[in-house]
Amino acid sequence: MAEAQNMADTTRCGFAALVGAPNAGKSTLLNRMAGAKLSIVSPKAQTTRFRVLGILMRGATQILLVDTPGIFRPRRKLDRAMVAAAWTGAEDADITLLLVDARSGLNEAVSEIVDRLATTKRRVWLVLNKTDLVSPGALLPLTAAITERLPVEHVFMVSARTGNGVDDLLDQLAAALPPGPYLYPEDDLTDLPDRLLAAELVREQIFMQTHEEVPYGATAETESYTERPDGSVRIDVTIYVARAGHKAILIGDGGQRIRQIGERARKQLGSLLERPCHLFLNVKERSGWDEERARLRAIGLDDVP
Repeated sequence: MAEAQNMADTTRCGFAALVGAPNAGKSTLLNRMAGAKLSIVSPKAQTTRFRVLGILMRGATQILLVDTPGIFRPRRKLDRAMVAAAWTGAEDADITLLLVDARSGLNEAVSEIVDRLATTKRRVWLVLNKTDLVSPGALLPLTAAITERLPVEHVFMVSARTGNGVDDLLDQLAAALPPGPYLYPEDDLTDLPDRLLAAELVREQIFMQTHEEVPYGATAETESYTERPDGSVRIDVTIYVARAGHKAILIGDGGQRIRQIGERARKQLGSLLERPCHLFLNVKERSGWDEERARLRAIGLDDVP
C-alpha cells in the first residue's frame, strides 16, 4: 500500500482532449504524439467518428490523449452522435487542446467552437497546426483573434505532419497533468478494442481508395474475431453501404478493389497487433444505416436522440 502511494506521489496521469473543426489535423497529431498509428488519417473531413484514446508515456507522466471527431453542424443521427462524442471528450479532460488549422484560420466552424469553449471555464491550450504551410507573420494575428474571445493557458505552434513543435507540447503536457497513479499499463498504446481497430483500418482504406461520395455512406463492423491455435487471428468485417451503386464501387471490377482494401488493411492490422491476421470482408447494402442505433453502437458511438 505504501509503495503504491509513493509511486502516485512521483507519477502524473491525466487526459488531454484534442478538439477542433473537421480536418484540423487531430488524428495526425494524435498519431505523431503517440508514435504509432491509432486513428484514421485522411485528407477528407470528418474521418474520425468516435473517441480514440492514445496512451503515451512521457518521463514519469502517463498522458492519455483523446482524439475526438471534428465538431461540425450535425444533420443525421450519425452526425449528432459524432459531435456529442467530441464534446464529451472535451468535458472529461484535464486539459483541452484546441487544434486550429493555421491555413483556415478563425473560420465559422472554429468560431463556434471557440465560443462554446469560452462558456465551459475549462483549461484550454491553443495549438496552431500546419504552421509549416503558412507565413510566420500570419500566426500572431490569428492567435490574438482567438485569445481575445477565449482565455487560453498556453499557445503552441506545431506541424503534426513534420513533428515540429510537438516535443515541446508533450513536455509541457507531461508537467501540467495532475499527480497520480497510471490508469493503464505502461506498454499499452490505446484502449481501442482490437475488433474495433480492425473495422477502423478497413474504413480508412475505403476513404483512401474510393470516390468522394462513398466513404460517408459506408461503415465497417467486425462481425467475428477468432483466435487461432497457431497464434494468428481470423477477422470477419462487414461493410455496410447506403446505396447499391456504392456496393459496386467498393467491390470493383472482378472484386479487385475490395481485395485491395482488405490486403492493405490486413498488413496494417498485422503490424499493429504484431501477429498474422486473416481478414475477410463482406459488403452489404443497407439504406439508412447512419440512422440506426445498433449501427452507431457497433462503431463505438453512444446513442443520441
